[in-house]
Amino acid sequence: MTRALFIIDVQNDFTEGGALGVMGGADVAARITEYLRAHRGEYERVYASRDWHDGDNDNGGHFATGAEPDYIDTWPPHCVAGTTGAEYHPAIDTALIDAHVRKGQGVPAYSIFEGTLDDGRLFPVVLDDDGITAVDVVGIATDYCVRASALDARKTGRAVRVFRDLIAGVAPTTSDAALAELETEGVTVERSTPQAAGA
Repeated sequence: MTRALFIIDVQNDFTEGGALGVMGGADVAARITEYLRAHRGEYERVYASRDWHDGDNDNGGHFATGAEPDYIDTWPPHCVAGTTGAEYHPAIDTALIDAHVRKGQGVPAYSIFEGTLDDGRLFPVVLDDDGITAVDVVGIATDYCVRASALDARKTGRAVRVFRDLIAGVAPTTSDAALAELETEGVTVERSTPQAAGA
């Protein structure tokens, strides 16, 4: 198998202190870099996605305007293109990333498969061109963009693993439900490294 790593949306707005910060986000960012430095040789390619929303419109209803966000389909403004909130968390070593994928850009988008590279190519086309047959998924948030990206990877027939120690979710209940759904769909959910006995 030709394996790739997906780093999903490890951005300032999704970590502590950001517009939609999740608990544990900064720690996950640091642990992803630590993991990747130790395991870079296992991956043919490393792709990282970012929400990259327009700042002058509601992004197809994704940003709540005129009403409170429901935190299901509508959200407070976040990850607006060109802002600090849209940048990778500083603990992510971007030198380890082969390709950067932007998603949103005027429309709601959760999965990395909805994104484009900086040169405008559609991500699914790039993944096929690169010959990727297996994917490991890490990042934020377990119950939204990690879930959507892993499901789409499975739908394309690839072998998929999600590393439970390298993800952070919005809420425990929805994150647990997302991981259970992924396993039902054939995704392997496991730790990135074996856990020591008694740990």
